[in-house]
Amino acid sequence: MPRMTAARAAVEILKREGVSNAFGVPGAAINPFYAALKASGGVHHTLARHVEGASHMAEGYTRAAAGNIGVCIGTSGPAGTDMITGLYSAIADSIPILCITGQAPTAVLHKEDFQAVDIASIAAPVTKAATTVLEAAQVPGVFQQAFHLMRTGRPGPVLIDLPIDVQLTEIDFDPELYEPLPVHKPAATRKQIERAVEMLNASERPLIVAGGGIINADAPDLLVEFAELTGVPVVPTLMGWGILPDDHELNAGMVGLQTSHRYGNANFLESDFVLGIGNRWANRHTGKLDVYTRGRTFVHVDIEPTQLGKIFAPALGIASDAKAALELFVEVARELKVAGKLKDRSQWAASTQERRATLQRRTHFDNVPLKPQRVYEEMNRAFGPETRYVSTIGLSQIAGAQMLHVYRPRHWINCGQAGPLGWTIPAALGVATADPEGSVVALSGDYDFQFMLEELAVGAQHRIPYVHVLVNNSYLGLIRQAQRNFDIDFQVNLEFENQNSPELGVYGVDHVKVVEGLGCKAIRVTEPDQLLPAFEEAKKLAAEHRVPVVVEAILERVTNISMSGSDIASVNEFEDLATEPGHAPTAVRPLTKA
Repeated sequence: MPRMTAARAAVEILKREGVSNAFGVPGAAINPFYAALKASGGVHHTLARHVEGASHMAEGYTRAAAGNIGVCIGTSGPAGTDMITGLYSAIADSIPILCITGQAPTAVLHKEDFQAVDIASIAAPVTKAATTVLEAAQVPGVFQQAFHLMRTGRPGPVLIDLPIDVQLTEIDFDPELYEPLPVHKPAATRKQIERAVEMLNASERPLIVAGGGIINADAPDLLVEFAELTGVPVVPTLMGWGILPDDHELNAGMVGLQTSHRYGNANFLESDFVLGIGNRWANRHTGKLDVYTRGRTFVHVDIEPTQLGKIFAPALGIASDAKAALELFVEVARELKVAGKLKDRSQWAASTQERRATLQRRTHFDNVPLKPQRVYEEMNRAFGPETRYVSTIGLSQIAGAQMLHVYRPRHWINCGQAGPLGWTIPAALGVATADPEGSVVALSGDYDFQFMLEELAVGAQHRIPYVHVLVNNSYLGLIRQAQRNFDIDFQVNLEFENQNSPELGVYGVDHVKVVEGLGCKAIRVTEPDQLLPAFEEAKKLAAEHRVPVVVEAILERVTNISMSGSDIASVNEFEDLATEPGHAPTAVRPLTKA
C-alpha cells in the first residue's frame, strides 16, 4: 500500500472529488497541506488578501456552475474565525463549500497554544459538519464524508480542521482505490406528485414559486417545461431568479417587500393556489403571512423535510430533491395534457403579462447627481443576456433586483439570507474564476465596496477580469432609509471632504485612486449620458488588461427605493412611476396604459 502524508492524501482526495480550484491564505499551521498541494499539482490556488475573502471566493465559485464545490484554506486560529462569515453565508443559502484550516499540534490543543482555538465548536452552528481530526489515519474518511455531506440532502458547507502533526504523519493510502460515496437525496413519489397536480388543476389562478433549490438541483429546464405544459405562470424567488428568462411569457415577476416587481406582487395577490418548489418562504419574500397566505392554497416541495411547515403549514408538503420532483411533475403533466385534462390557463397567464406591461417603475431620469434608477437602465443596455450579475445587500442590490434583467440560471448570484457587507468583490472573483471567459458584472454600494476592497488586488495579481458597478452616494443608504421609521439619520453618513481629492466634494473616499492603487482600472461617471460609454469602455478594458474594472457612478445623496416594511400589498413607491414608455425604455414589456 502506498504511503504518504495525511496532507497529501487529503489533496489527492480533493482532485478525485472534482476539485480543480482553491482559494486561501497559507501560514505555519497549514503549510504541510500547501506543500502537498504544490507537490501534487492539479488544483489551481488563488491567494486571497483576507481569509474571509477566500471563503466568499469559494462561495462565488460554487454558485457559478452546477457541480462546483469551492474550497477555502487558511492557517489556524484567526483564519478559521475569519471564515465563519463565509460558512454562515453558505449554509444559509444551501451552498456547498469546504473550509480547511490548520491547527496547533494535538498535544497542545488544551494548553492555549499560539493561535489554537476550538474552531470545530465555533463553526458547528454554521456547517453541516465541523471536525478537528486527531488521528491521521482518519483523514481520508473525514474528507470522503465531507464531500458526501456537502452533496447529500440540502447542500451546505463543511469545515475540516487539521493539526499540523496530523498533516505531517504518514499513512497508508492508495488514491487509485478511492471512490466518492454515493449521494442520497429524498425523492417524491408518483402518488404525491399526482395529488399536487390534482390540487393545481382544481385551482383557477395558480402560480409556481421557483426557488434556489431548483438551481442547486440543476433542474431549471424541467421547471420551464412543467410551466409550459401546464401554462402556469412562475414567480422566481431572488435565489431562483434566472430559472426562466425575464422575458418569458410565463414569468410573472418577483414577489416581496424589497426585491420585487410591482406586477409581481400584484400577480401574486390575484392568485388562489401556489406551488413552491425549492424555496424557503423567506420573510422578505412573504412579508406578513396573513396577507401572503390569505385566500391561497399552498403546496411546498423542499429537499429538507424540516423546512416543510417551518414558516406556515402548507396544504401538502413533499420532501424531495427539486429535480426528482420536477421529473415526476413533467411526467404527470404530459400524460394529462395528452388526455386533454389540463385546464386552459392562457387567460390567467395573459393577465399576468398585462400587469407587467402596466405596473412599472420609472428608470429614466436625467438628474445630476445621478438617480440610481438611470444606472440600472443603462446597465440593461450595456450588458446582455449572457451577463452574470453578482451582488449582496443594500439599496444597490434591492434596486438592481427591481430593475435589471436576468435570463439564465446562475446569472444572478446573490448572498440571500446572510447578506454580509464586503461579499461582492470576493464572490465576483470566485465567479469569474469559475467562468473565466464569461461576462461577470458586480454591483455594490460604496459601503459594501469598501468592506473588502483589498481583494481587488487578487484580481490584478491573478488576472481575473470582471466589471464592477459601484453606485456611490456616500451613505449607508438602506440603513438611512430604515431609520426614517425612527425619525433619525444617525451614524449612517460617510461623507467628508477628501483633502487629497477636493474635486469629489463631500463624497469622501476617492475610489478611482484606491482601485488604481490596487492594480485595477477605474472610471468615474457623473453625468447620465456618460454611463453607457463608460460601461462599454469598462468591458474593453477588462478584456484588454485582464483585471477588474470599476465604474463608479456618483449618485444623489438620498434616494428612497421602493419597498414595504410590512406586507406585499403595501409597498411604498417613493419615486414617480412610469406613465409613458420613455419612462422605462429598457423594461421587458413596453409600457401600456392601464
